[in-house]
Amino acid sequence: MRFKRKIPARFCFTVFVTLLLNMGISSTGSATDGKPRQAAGPQHVTVILERVYLDGEVSQEVIEETYWSRENFWAKYDAWQVKDRSASRIVFTKQIDDISPLLKANGYFGITEDGVLTIFNGRPGRSKIIQSFFQIDMKKLESHKQEELLQGIPIKTKDHYVKVLETFKHYSVTKQ
Repeated sequence: MRFKRKIPARFCFTVFVTLLLNMGISSTGSATDGKPRQAAGPQHVTVILERVYLDGEVSQEVIEETYWSRENFWAKYDAWQVKDRSASRIVFTKQIDDISPLLKANGYFGITEDGVLTIFNGRPGRSKIIQSFFQIDMKKLESHKQEELLQGIPIKTKDHYVKVLETFKHYSVTKQ
């Protein structure tokens, strides 16, 4: 686990130094010609924050940023990864170790007509499919578990999400 933490720090440092050099600033904080770099006034950029959740849902937040210091700007987003960048727009992304707010609010495990374990946006049968997993052998499934899936199992936490998947994985149809 410690090894994984060192890689992002090294990567961030490399990206930061590269950005500084590309902006004409040396690691000492002065312009490459030896003179201190003067702020040209406030800078404006559109920042898009993408959060990628365990269930595959991606949310985006758009922020109009005004900053005076590049160092402070980059420090503000040091926990994010740059996905895309142009002169007026930067897209940051972050993996979130949780289920999405959509699932917490309105997600239900259920089963499709062909026996596939699925997450629905609302109760099964009347709602849009969010994500499908694997086919379940309905002959192996106890009647009360079948009824639970037909009615829909609400998803409120990451732990419950994982527990339901683990429970029904044992009933999955194996390909031969």
